Amino acid sequence: MACETILRLVVPDAPPLPVPAEFRYRTTDPYAVEAIFHTGQSEHPTWVLGREIITAGMRTHAGAGDVKVWPSMSSGTKTICISLSSPEGTALLEAPRAALQSFLRRTNQLIPPGTENEHINLDVDKVFGLNTARTEEEQPQAKTEQ
Repeated sequence: MACETILRLVVPDAPPLPVPAEFRYRTTDPYAVEAIFHTGQSEHPTWVLGREIITAGMRTHAGAGDVKVWPSMSSGTKTICISLSSPEGTALLEAPRAALQSFLRRTNQLIPPGTENEHINLDVDKVFGLNTARTEEEQPQAKTEQ
């Protein structure tokens, strides 16, 4: 599921710059939302944001460290501010609140908040490269009393 929108990159001492962006939600990673920024370059910067942080950021300041989200107003329009920090610098983006709310509602219909762990199909052995399958000879034998 995806939501395409135009964000505004807040630039000091200049008007905000439009940044086409896409938010993606995949049921295979129910805790995360991908934010893909179409900057006109051949590679598109992508950030993975916690769905819970975006949801909380609709009401109050949320997040810590590299990702922070909070509600705001810009030119009389309700927005969501998203601050992204990396070693290269910090970007402050404004997202249209209505678009993000609609997107989050659709993600919640797919996987209700609080049920994400029920939708994770994680093969731990495969993730860690383990081979825990036992041969028949290695299986524990039940003791029989005589």
